[in-house]
Amino acid sequence: MNPEPTSSTPPGIASGRASGNGEQPKSKFQRILAYRLFWVLALVVYALDQLTKGWIVAQLEYPTYGPPFHIPVIPGFFNLVHVGNPGAAWGIFSGYGHLLGVLALCTLLAIFLWRRALGLAHGLPQFCFGLLCGGTVGNLTDRLRYGHVIDFLDFHFGDYRYPTFNVADMGIVCGVALYVIWSLKQPAEQPHP
Repeated sequence: MNPEPTSSTPPGIASGRASGNGEQPKSKFQRILAYRLFWVLALVVYALDQLTKGWIVAQLEYPTYGPPFHIPVIPGFFNLVHVGNPGAAWGIFSGYGHLLGVLALCTLLAIFLWRRALGLAHGLPQFCFGLLCGGTVGNLTDRLRYGHVIDFLDFHFGDYRYPTFNVADMGIVCGVALYVIWSLKQPAEQPHP
């Protein structure tokens, strides 16, 4: 009969170490907290998006565009309207809302799976992806709830009318643009000999 092996290390500690440096593994809460800027910004963008859309739904019938039913903020330049976009930006892929919803879920999953490769350990990428993910979830919520994305910010530049958008769209565009700029400023990885 062989005696049981003994160890002075408490159970679960040795198996949880990623390396032999003696550090305790991080708890799930510590790992989530490491991405706090991402979580806070994503929640803020999502909340602002849903609150503003909720206000528009309460104020204006759907669809509402143009006088006399819109709300002019700066006459001839900026109005609040209530329109729906069943497609993506600028109305492209109209009628493919379900496919765009699946694409949004896949994007969120990809960001989670490749968070280290995307640099989310750093502050600026967390800021960028907080904007992006908050906006993505905001528009996805609309697709699931209404069957289209609610757009309400309507700008006119003379005879040109910029496509109507929302807070989620601003988060997505700003997040992607800032991340591209950050990525281009990173030093190129040197190939191994």
